[in-house]
Amino acid sequence: MPGGVWKLAWLEIKIFVREPLGVFGTVLPALMFIVFGRLLGRQMQGPSPAIPPVISSDLPILASMLLATSAVLSLVAIIAIYREGGILRRLRATPLGPFTILAAHVIVKLFFTAVTLALMVVGGRRFYPVDASVPLWSYAIALLFSTLTILSLGFVIASLVPTARFAQPLGTLIIYPMLAISGLFVPLASLSPTLRAAARALPLTYAVSLLRGIWRGDAWSRHLGDVAILMLMFALLSAVSARVFRWE
Repeated sequence: MPGGVWKLAWLEIKIFVREPLGVFGTVLPALMFIVFGRLLGRQMQGPSPAIPPVISSDLPILASMLLATSAVLSLVAIIAIYREGGILRRLRATPLGPFTILAAHVIVKLFFTAVTLALMVVGGRRFYPVDASVPLWSYAIALLFSTLTILSLGFVIASLVPTARFAQPLGTLIIYPMLAISGLFVPLASLSPTLRAAARALPLTYAVSLLRGIWRGDAWSRHLGDVAILMLMFALLSAVSARVFRWE
């Protein structure tokens, strides 16, 4: 990558950390993970009718997906603000080039995703009954890979947002219904045929399947289908965003 992408990414990181609300939103999934682990403790080691499965067994997956979707919503908001303020137009006129500008934003989001995941791991070792056999490095790779694919969807959404004022609400209205039918809260087999077909067309569904499998100790070879589909969706969404992305 050109050296300019790292300089621009570092600049974006410094700008981002100056916004306390944005930083809080980024680490919120990790805080949620730690708080639930602290409150429920050992009750999450086995099935309990008093605790929903998404909390008792899939809390790390839920926190990770909220982390990925938070990165997407933040990306949508920042791109909308930069476009409306004319910053994108001015950046595009510099020698950096469009690829460098957009790649820097992706690097920033992946960086904060990695940092928040590290906070989850540190907090989880103390408050959440994590099985020692959980392959944390493989899980981190799976999360970053999934986040990268979902970020490509974020660029498409960012192109559709009319103004910065509507960026966060519109992004939320698009992303969270996708998460609701991703198989995390309700098994895909329990969905209606229409919703099941819609879920199969969304990257979040395959991200949940991959993250859940890796967390439970599955080999990557058992999820080659999820990986292949996520890669295909990344390529398609990137091609669409490259075509429809608006700089001003």
